[in-house]
Amino acid sequence: MEETLTYSEEQRQIKEKVAKPMLWLGMISMVMIFAALTSAYVVRMEKGDWLQFQLPQMFYISTAVIILSSVTMNWAVASAKKNDFKNVKLASIITLGLGVAFIVFQFKAWDVLVDQKIFFAGKYSNAAGSFLYALTGLHLAHLAGGIIALMVVSVKALGKRYNSENMLGLRLCAIFWHFLDALWIYLFLFLLFVR
Repeated sequence: MEETLTYSEEQRQIKEKVAKPMLWLGMISMVMIFAALTSAYVVRMEKGDWLQFQLPQMFYISTAVIILSSVTMNWAVASAKKNDFKNVKLASIITLGLGVAFIVFQFKAWDVLVDQKIFFAGKYSNAAGSFLYALTGLHLAHLAGGIIALMVVSVKALGKRYNSENMLGLRLCAIFWHFLDALWIYLFLFLLFVR
């Protein structure tokens, strides 16, 4: 029995040593993609015929929602540290719900853009609109990965799998979720001020 526990503890430590650097590597590659796209945005904007339009209010609402979701994610992690299973479950599920709400608000923002005749592609499109859809759509694609991670975390939280001794999955999800939050805030401010 003691050998099994030792082996299990060793496996957990190996997982932790490998998982975090892999997550950071993935996030750094995402930063590079968005840095390239926002740089291309600035270069293309300087060429002229750049359409000026207001960002839909739904982007403001979705920004507030994703910031709130980072607060609830912190609540889940803090609860796990205290072995408070009830609040780990509640905070994880609320964070998942807020993540889904963020996606809904993003799609509603796109609906507003279409109503304003701002399209991604086609003969009536403009580079300004195309970049906005590309940046926000790519962020949504990455957020889908975060939603899947939150679903896994929520299921494990319901099974009382996270506590002060076992938090790796929850911590990795929290790091990635906070990254997605920070990435959205960067994109939102960029789109708001670089016009």
